[in-house]
Amino acid sequence: MPVIRPVSARHVAAVLATVLAGSAPSLSASGPERTPVEDIKSLMLAAIEAPDGRAKGTLSGQVADALTQRFRGTSPVYIDVSTERRFAQPGCSRLQLRIWQEGVRLPGSREGRRQTIEIGINYCRDGKPPRSLQ
Repeated sequence: MPVIRPVSARHVAAVLATVLAGSAPSLSASGPERTPVEDIKSLMLAAIEAPDGRAKGTLSGQVADALTQRFRGTSPVYIDVSTERRFAQPGCSRLQLRIWQEGVRLPGSREGRRQTIEIGINYCRDGKPPRSLQ
């Protein structure tokens, strides 16, 4: 599996389209209501601000439609963001993004299944990485 370096929130959607792979059977779409978002950045900011460091949503708009059509997914594109660590710099955290969809059929696959991508990113409210990892 390739090492995925921290990327911009906008780039995450593009990465998802090309490296969507793997599965995570412990994921569930149930639970707290998910916010529809066109930009993953809004969920990243929500997780930074949330007392529990978490935010959940579903991707909507053109990117979600393109992914669902390309991979013939049978569910919304789900996004779970959790805070792994809060840095000393205010508004900066190490975030874990989990982006997944049910029923995805990769090229050469006859059956659809849950496909997941996980990305770790150091991110601040201003959209930049933290100045220090302390």
